[in-house]
Amino acid sequence: MQSRSLFNIILLISIFFSSCLLSKDNWILDKDLSTIYFELPVLFANNVKGQFKEIKGLVVIDVETKTNNKAIFSVTLDSIDMNYKKYKSLLLGNIFFDTQKFPIALVDTKKFSYLDQNKLDLEVELTIKGNSHMVPINLEIHHLAEELIQIKGKLSFSRTAFQIGTGKWASTAILRDKASIETNLFLFKQ
Repeated sequence: MQSRSLFNIILLISIFFSSCLLSKDNWILDKDLSTIYFELPVLFANNVKGQFKEIKGLVVIDVETKTNNKAIFSVTLDSIDMNYKKYKSLLLGNIFFDTQKFPIALVDTKKFSYLDQNKLDLEVELTIKGNSHMVPINLEIHHLAEELIQIKGKLSFSRTAFQIGTGKWASTAILRDKASIETNLFLFKQ
């Protein structure tokens, strides 16, 4: 199941990427420079914080019409490096992320348009544990060089909507419901 999900995601990205090569600018994620952080607030303790080490992504931009643009990013969930190391197996288990069945989380912008090249507010499709929901994200785009951009963003989502934390962990008395993802992405023009 895990290899089939991974294959489907790679196939989707490949088909999308190859169909957009002709008339658009393609930007590929620099995996070494980019970071994606996860934070889950905990009552009366330090928040659960982590950084995903395995991330992939691409952005396709039509610079002429500024329409039908697309971005897709994925993280391998078990690549998280977190502050509560002794609870990593609990976080990756079926109560939280269930990485045996759902090894990858995905952010898909669908098609979007833009006017401002420095700020962008979008509704993106976030998929975790086979659950997909539209969530807002605010992005800051920094043009560092002609072929290098930096995208900083932050999104919040309901962990219970994605079934992250089930059973006794579903209660929002211990773990708050709002989790957040913060990105600092660097993309090179291909």
